Amino acid sequence: MNDRNSRTGLARGAFLLPNALTTGALMAGFYAIIAAINDQAVTACIAVVVAGLLDGVDGRVARLTNTQSEFGVQYDSLSDLVSFGLAPALLVFTWALYELGDPDTVADKLGWLGAFFYSACAALRLARFNTQAGVADKAYFQGLATPAAAGTMVSTIWFFESRAISPELVAWGMLLLTILLGTLMVSRIRYFSFKAWPLSDRVPFAWIFLVLVVLVMLAVDPPAVLFTIGIVYVSSGLLLTLRGRYLQRRRRRRESKDV
Repeated sequence: MNDRNSRTGLARGAFLLPNALTTGALMAGFYAIIAAINDQAVTACIAVVVAGLLDGVDGRVARLTNTQSEFGVQYDSLSDLVSFGLAPALLVFTWALYELGDPDTVADKLGWLGAFFYSACAALRLARFNTQAGVADKAYFQGLATPAAAGTMVSTIWFFESRAISPELVAWGMLLLTILLGTLMVSRIRYFSFKAWPLSDRVPFAWIFLVLVVLVMLAVDPPAVLFTIGIVYVSSGLLLTLRGRYLQRRRRRRESKDV
């Protein structure tokens, strides 16, 4: 009887460590919204990056400590919507998209509609991910993951801020980037999933050296390095998908010739 009660208590409760990390990510995302409202763009960018780091840790901690739960999955998804859906959308709007035109003009409406489009795509991306969690290929994401989209968005803003580039000069470009990132999140373009890596406890020595190089470069110029990583990763999905389709067409041609 006592054993049954203890199991019921565990089922009704929630694991502390992974959910505490998720709460930290949610707090960082919420703080990014506050910073964006107060016109502190760089602070908001850093807060989203911190949220991304915590989001990448909580899932691994849950798997390593065998504390995965359906509650944690849903809580993590809601946290991601705030940190990687709402926070970047509000940041890009307050930083550049509100500069598109005078109030009550078409350009002005495009600014907030573009930000809404991004946040709505993030919500759709997370909903699709949750429904396909048990059947999807863990080595790849279908569509750009919300943390990657948010990271690309905030690193772009941080890079422009570090170079003293006026938001007015890149406002229309940021609108296109916002729409592009939103579209990629709900697309079927495949992206490599780092959640499936590494495959074992040991990795090649070259990977350790590469991590060292990245850390040194981040210490020298964080916005430029993060901006480069974001652009490379976004482009990698497009190249991976095009390569896959090319190989598929080539295989079909060979099969048709054999027949």
